[in-house]
Amino acid sequence: MQEKEIGRITHYYGHIDVGIIELSDSLKVGETIHIKGHSSDFTQAVDSMQIEHANVPEAKPGDVIGIKVAQKVHPNDKVLKVIA
Repeated sequence: MQEKEIGRITHYYGHIDVGIIELSDSLKVGETIHIKGHSSDFTQAVDSMQIEHANVPEAKPGDVIGIKVAQKVHPNDKVLKVIA
């Protein structure tokens, strides 16, 4: 199983469990990501994502997206795409 860095966490909204990711590569709903940082290390599927509060099926490099995260994340945590 390979992983490729596709972005970084820039913000976390704890009251709604949403992480904000600045993408350096594309990401689609249904793909699996691995969030890794100083105190974060978990894998989850991307069930949905939003740009400017609108649901989108995919995002491209340079986009800033929000996704529901399974655990707390922190600014500068790495976001890796899991490539099966």
